[in-house]
Amino acid sequence: MLKKITISVLVIVLILVVGFWFFVQNNKPQYNGNLKLENLKEEVNIYYDDIGVPHIYAKNQSDAYIALGYAHAQDRLWQMELIRRIAAGRLSEIFGKDLIKTDKFFLGLGIEKAAIKTIKNLDTTIQSYKLTKAYLNGINQFIDKSATPIEYRLAGFEKEKFTIKDVYNVFGYMSFGFAHAHKTDPFLTNLKDKLGADYLQDLQIEIESKSEIIKNYPKINNNMASSLTTSVNDLLDNAPIPPFIGSNSWVIGAKKTKNKKVILANDPHIGFSQPAVWYQSHIVTPDYEMYGFNLALTPFPLLGHNRNYAYGLTMFENDDTDFYKESNDQSFTVRKETIQVKDGEEVTFEIREGKHGSIMNDFIDIIDSDNPIAMDWIYTKLENNMMEASYVLSHANSLPEFKKGAALIYAPGLNVMYGDAKDNIAWFASAKLYKHDNNVNTKFILDGSNGVDDKITYLDFSLNPQAINPSWNYVYSANNQPDSIAGIMYPGYYLPEDRAKRIVDILKPKNDFTKEDIEVMINDIQSSVVPDLIPIIIENLTKVNLTSNEKKAVEILKNWKGDYKSDAIAPTIYTKFLYRFIENTFADEMGEEGFQQFIITHVYKRQIAKQIKSRKSIWWDDINTKQVKENRDEIFTKSLHETITALEEQFGTDMQDWTWNKAITVTHKHAFDKVAGLKNYFNVGPFVTNGSNEVLNNQIFAINNSGIYEVTAGPSTRRIIDFSDVENSIAIIPTGQSGNVFSKHYKDQAQKYLNGEFVKMMLNKEEIQKSKDKLVLEPKLN
Repeated sequence: MLKKITISVLVIVLILVVGFWFFVQNNKPQYNGNLKLENLKEEVNIYYDDIGVPHIYAKNQSDAYIALGYAHAQDRLWQMELIRRIAAGRLSEIFGKDLIKTDKFFLGLGIEKAAIKTIKNLDTTIQSYKLTKAYLNGINQFIDKSATPIEYRLAGFEKEKFTIKDVYNVFGYMSFGFAHAHKTDPFLTNLKDKLGADYLQDLQIEIESKSEIIKNYPKINNNMASSLTTSVNDLLDNAPIPPFIGSNSWVIGAKKTKNKKVILANDPHIGFSQPAVWYQSHIVTPDYEMYGFNLALTPFPLLGHNRNYAYGLTMFENDDTDFYKESNDQSFTVRKETIQVKDGEEVTFEIREGKHGSIMNDFIDIIDSDNPIAMDWIYTKLENNMMEASYVLSHANSLPEFKKGAALIYAPGLNVMYGDAKDNIAWFASAKLYKHDNNVNTKFILDGSNGVDDKITYLDFSLNPQAINPSWNYVYSANNQPDSIAGIMYPGYYLPEDRAKRIVDILKPKNDFTKEDIEVMINDIQSSVVPDLIPIIIENLTKVNLTSNEKKAVEILKNWKGDYKSDAIAPTIYTKFLYRFIENTFADEMGEEGFQQFIITHVYKRQIAKQIKSRKSIWWDDINTKQVKENRDEIFTKSLHETITALEEQFGTDMQDWTWNKAITVTHKHAFDKVAGLKNYFNVGPFVTNGSNEVLNNQIFAINNSGIYEVTAGPSTRRIIDFSDVENSIAIIPTGQSGNVFSKHYKDQAQKYLNGEFVKMMLNKEEIQKSKDKLVLEPKLN
């Protein structure tokens, strides 16, 4: 009897194993074999290299883009699904009631409404439109012909075809992505109303003139607000799609490289997720070649190179959103929106629109609903040329043609970096810039009723910050303040000078850069600012009554060079101290909610160095101690005491156990991260990493009191293109090329990325055709 039971159990197990094996095989991406596709004119060969990048060889571009759409979909269809839904306010259809607020918010922004308006005016005869339609045709043929990704089955909904509206919704989400206006302007307005002008004057709201700025070449002449800040941040934190944040890029001119050819480096900083943000592809036709990095649902790469030129992007961080307090007396138009909710009733709501845009009270929780707040956003206000812009950038035949593509970008604001085989280098701050009256400060909520606070003029692209072949032989961007234009330092949400200063410090003195030098530089973990701040802190500490570990901590910090190595102790001490210092300085005046809002803005990052250097500041005094007026030395000393006490509780009294790798961690989270039974299967990580906020290897995390720092964003790819050896240019992405959990390329780059390693971006046809994985797409005859 026992023997029969054992045999039966083994048979059942075998059936399950075999069944699962067949299920996996049928749901993996197809990297070899033959397929017949409609609308192809001729055969297309796709060679998949060792990391799963499709090298697409076609006789014409239309066929190439059908093939790209098919290849992209079989690796990233679920990612495409999510990104089209977030901007359109359709996440609740698959995730249920928890995403209603997020859907309501994005519907309120009007991204889909703007997409519909743009599509009505599109010229359907231009090549960018035709190739986009070909790309969508490839995606939709995959939907018709191939297995449904497992995420659809687990979430319980059906696939549906993609349209050009979905492509524009992706551009809209990208434009909104970094969202610092929504976090910063309401916060500063509330702070001004609560504390007054004296406190704001001591905050680094604008960039100091001494900071490292990107130079032009040639030279060019209240409660309601508090609630808005918190609500927007919560919505973005809960969204299943990563935000666009910052970036590094530099292009080194031929005179500063050992081999006398241009080198371009780029690492856009985007929220970490699984799958990774970028999809790599290489297209070759008789009249076109490009190795590109595409966002989900974008046919034309936003990062790319070929043998003739290379380009990359960083976030400009310019201010392209203004908020206006409107009068209830003005007239509004009203539009009705409906949200379909999985396992729930549909939600219908109305959104008022005035001359400055949508009224945010109607789609986000704001306490003071009697004061309508309108959002005036460039993306929805002006025409959207991103499809044509990305086409021109990826199809340019010269620097002047490329510049025309950069000029088409209105939003999001992007620093567009360029280098070519003819030794040209360039940087363009691409955005539709505008001016207000000189007395208007757009970092606060403006008066929508007086007309004085309205925009007075839009600037021509020729006035945008830019540099072409500068005499210093390099261009760069690290999301820092650009040089003055049109008589002003253009307002924005720029990051502090830390990364920019480090880039300049490395680039300026050296004239024989190699690709290997840039590999080291792009992974650099040295702060350019911290080594100047540590001596100030130590010199002004009260040294009396320090404990043994406090004295050891002072010595460790004193000998620290500001490098965030994983086995170092100083980063753990400094980062914990930084939080205690910032909280002890600002939280008493701001209140707990205001303080938490403060540390998610770029204002906080810019304030760190300024505050540490300031002997006199209105912020030093703790308003809760009425009989005592604190000073900087007391805040430093108190923060050190609290830091060491907290670290002893967290890691023990042996400081050798306080290494940075025990405090910092990174996990690339899938949309199923909140599902306990699935997250360990779909997530990639956790991993130990090195680096920190505002070093070149920018590991972005929120400082906090827990002493555990979960990295949520960082380099979404690292790319180095060397025109002295362009066929051996290199890159890496954080996890893998495929978003299909059954693919061998789901996470095969993860450890190399953490190690600071790279893989080749293959261009050589002979090398590529040696690949073991070849997929042949044949025309399907009617």
